[in-house]
Amino acid sequence: MAEKQQILYVQTSGTDTPERLYSPLILAQTALAMGQEATVYFLGLGLKNLVKGEAEKVKIGEFPSLLEVLKQTAQQGVKIMACQQSLQLFGGSIKPEDLLEEAVVAGAATLNDLALEADAVLTF
Repeated sequence: MAEKQQILYVQTSGTDTPERLYSPLILAQTALAMGQEATVYFLGLGLKNLVKGEAEKVKIGEFPSLLEVLKQTAQQGVKIMACQQSLQLFGGSIKPEDLLEEAVVAGAATLNDLALEADAVLTF
């Protein structure tokens, strides 16, 4: 059996650009449906999407809220990761316990490893 390909989606856009927030989640769900592995890594301003109370404020067009799509994506088996160094970027105003339970906090070395192991990397 062929080995699964890995796709890494890096989300750097925050809640101030809602039109950029759904794409990595929908694409990651699609990758899983195609039999691939998918990870969405939230970095920089993208980290704000994972703060409790923020994702439910975002809703565009016919899509459910960003929170619903995030939870759906994680339930399907996509890894949702939050950058540890980005927590420091916000000067302690965002702590690991402020993030959605679906998010796993990981460091910069993890992102580098994911990128090196991935068959494709897309950024949003």
